[in-house]
Amino acid sequence: MKKSKKIVLVVIALAVIILAFVGGHAYAKYMSKVTGQGTADIANWNFKVNEKEEQIQRISLESTLNNSKIINNKIAPGTEGTFQIKIDSTGSEVGVNYVVRLENESQKPTNLKFTYGGNTYNSLTQLQETLTGTINANDENKIRVLDIGWKWKYETGNTAQEIAASDLIDTQDAKRISNYTFDVIVSGTQVEPNN
Repeated sequence: MKKSKKIVLVVIALAVIILAFVGGHAYAKYMSKVTGQGTADIANWNFKVNEKEEQIQRISLESTLNNSKIINNKIAPGTEGTFQIKIDSTGSEVGVNYVVRLENESQKPTNLKFTYGGNTYNSLTQLQETLTGTINANDENKIRVLDIGWKWKYETGNTAQEIAASDLIDTQDAKRISNYTFDVIVSGTQVEPNN
């Protein structure tokens, strides 16, 4: 009987294990696992100034000169010209806030003035305060051209005394200034999306 008891015990143990397995599945809660994938397309960024990316720009007033009476295209009293800063965000899928900085100015002639948007500015510091703007993501035209004029009047002032004083300043500037320079730095920042 010992052998048959062992067999009965083994059969009972197997029956309990099978019932526990089958019964456990019958009373378990339904569970499913579904997998997927997260994805997001990143908006393109494109920002160029005068057809170049990430490079400081050099503006040569001599190359914009509207006067052929001065030798070697040098600037002097009586000369004027216009230069452009072209800001292009074509291909960018986000809006762009742009700021133009005119820095590291060296040896500016005192009576040289700048014009932009119908206004006259005595210095680059005054001028750069107006050289900001926004190109929106949904703008049809994503190019802004800033036309900046410069002029060094032949005679500055309204009275004979003012003109004489300005002529003296122009003469002193011509003796001490050899090369008027400044850097043009244009930065573009993504417009913060509205909530």
